[in-house]
Amino acid sequence: MSNSKSGFELRTEILGMAMGMLEENRAQTTNQFYAQTEEQREGTLCPIIEITPEQVIGQAEKLYEFVTEVK
Repeated sequence: MSNSKSGFELRTEILGMAMGMLEENRAQTTNQFYAQTEEQREGTLCPIIEITPEQVIGQAEKLYEFVTEVK
């Protein structure tokens, strides 16, 4: 039995990794906001960070370039 994955499986995994990275970045930004005291947050709103398909694809392309880079 072969452990190799099809191109579709690899791209699907890379898209999942890209989405995970963007979601983690969004969570860190939100956590940084709420880590501030109420006085520090006064007058500001928690940033709403949308994750667009274009951002996911862009991040996935960066990851794909990294894993296919020949050194």
